[in-house]
Amino acid sequence: MKSQKSMSRLDLVQKDYGKSEEWVQVKQTADKLERYLDRVDTQIKIRDANIPGASSGQIQAVFRDFAERRLGFTNEAEGLFKKYQNSGLRPDYFKKIGEDSGIILEVERGKTNINNMDFLDFWKCHICVHAHYLFLMVPVELRQNSTGRSSKPFDVTSKHMTPFFEEGNYTNVRGLVLFGY
Repeated sequence: MKSQKSMSRLDLVQKDYGKSEEWVQVKQTADKLERYLDRVDTQIKIRDANIPGASSGQIQAVFRDFAERRLGFTNEAEGLFKKYQNSGLRPDYFKKIGEDSGIILEVERGKTNINNMDFLDFWKCHICVHAHYLFLMVPVELRQNSTGRSSKPFDVTSKHMTPFFEEGNYTNVRGLVLFGY
């Protein structure tokens, strides 16, 4: 099943990595994930899960099986932050890429911008010696409750993340794929 384009996506990569084999693998994985997320049946499940009061775990449940079985991600991989003892840090998902890198996949919903979870996810990838790429999934539009006004986390997160990929502002995060659901 295919739908009209309903996902939003922004790819950001440091200049020196834009043509690297790592980035090619990252983009291939992102493309497969995007195709799955953009299917009509998946979009219906995401729409039904993205309601006031829902958690990011409800969004994750929509694609968990696909991410693990088809794309090779590990759910809440442990040991990635052992350098930071007692930190309790774990990604939502992790996938090894090449010999010394990987992708952290994080899913946010209600706290994306209110609690700066977009920055926390970026920072986690920045300090993780096992990952240099981040997939960040955030709502295009968010309603915290049925009577409140909506916010636009994808747009805000795009503005937050873009400066990190301008020369002179580089971090250990070589590339970011921002998905808006």
